[in-house]
Amino acid sequence: MRRSKIGGVLAILMILYLGSYAFFRTANAEIWERDGQTYVIFPQDQPVFYYAYRPLTYIDAALTGMRFHIGPHR
Repeated sequence: MRRSKIGGVLAILMILYLGSYAFFRTANAEIWERDGQTYVIFPQDQPVFYYAYRPLTYIDAALTGMRFHIGPHR
């Protein structure tokens, strides 16, 4: 019974992680007028988001072609 509880907790944590990434991705997507591509912009002053979601950005980029940037484009 203990393993099923651990598995359930891990499944819930994974769903929360993926859901929070989906929300972050949607809330921080911008189209850069220079190239017309959509980028997810990570806040420059809060690197925790970059490091927390970095593993998912590799998968996201491979599956959707999404691009990523830390801080605003200049």
